[in-house]
Amino acid sequence: MNFLDTILQPIEWVVANIMVLVHQALEFLGMDPASGLTWALSIVGLTAVIRMALIPVFVRQIKAQRSMQVIAPDLRKIQDKYKGKKDQASREAMTKETMALYSEHKTNPFASCLPLLLQMPIFFSLFRVLNYRLKENGEAIGLLSDNLRQQAMDATLYGAKLSDTFLGSSNAAPRILASVLIVMMVATTFFSQRQLTFKNMPASALEGPMAQQQKILLYALPFIFVISGPNFPIGVLIYWTVSNAWSMGQQFYVIRRNPTPGSEAEKAWLARQAEKAARKGLTIDGRTLEEARIEEEAAEAAAAEERRNRQRQQPKRNKRKKGPAKPGQPGGTNKPGEGSPGESAPGIESH
Repeated sequence: MNFLDTILQPIEWVVANIMVLVHQALEFLGMDPASGLTWALSIVGLTAVIRMALIPVFVRQIKAQRSMQVIAPDLRKIQDKYKGKKDQASREAMTKETMALYSEHKTNPFASCLPLLLQMPIFFSLFRVLNYRLKENGEAIGLLSDNLRQQAMDATLYGAKLSDTFLGSSNAAPRILASVLIVMMVATTFFSQRQLTFKNMPASALEGPMAQQQKILLYALPFIFVISGPNFPIGVLIYWTVSNAWSMGQQFYVIRRNPTPGSEAEKAWLARQAEKAARKGLTIDGRTLEEARIEEEAAEAAAAEERRNRQRQQPKRNKRKKGPAKPGQPGGTNKPGEGSPGESAPGIESH
């Protein structure tokens, strides 16, 4: 047993056992245990288990990336300070100041690569399971018994076995399926990196040597997979494509709900918050439209009541009767000594 076997065999054992457990769960749900689709979904289940286990690492990755974005201006200042200085003392001073900055903010540029680095042993272990265990001269490992191993070897997905590769097969079906999966793997890798690099980074972090390195990585990784993909078994291509799709969904959720300050994602988040507030009917002073409508109706009702009160308080005009009322006549109101206007009192001659 060589050094690589010593390192990968325990991980290979875990990978094989998870695949078999997922396969048994799918069989319990009624799927055909000998079907290539069942074994392909077993690899999908393996991917989901691995990615769920890596969620704490993903959280650390997001925090590290944000810390790197926060210190990007300070890093540029240090780089500008020692720009053009090639002597050993300047280089050591620059390294010391850079490491002090990393230590102060509790981050480092390698933390953002943790999920990818931790997946590589799993990637190679799955490669070994598919490429060596599922062969005529392969050996059983863990729960992957000889019977299950033979069953997985004979299972086909759209006419292709999970251990087939683009370059290692002369049939059309494996080549077509491998080509589709390679394109999907490359596309998901590119858009996953692009989503993380451009959408969730402030404009200040998109400049400088570090930003250039990230842009190079954005195009280098897909290119690497274009070159290496034809050598991967179809089962490995399924794993890597599903893992990339998981990364895209996970990043989309985190970026949408908690974007980096100053990034395009934060602008989109603020726009959504404003739209959400408008749908709820929030006014400028924080009241809802319903509250404003109730207050407006109450003010209008109070104003109407006030107008009615003013109308009731106005005096009414008395109607004047034509001619004096006769004494003793019903309804007469004139008293002795009183007369209608313009009529002289009794006993007094008018002139």
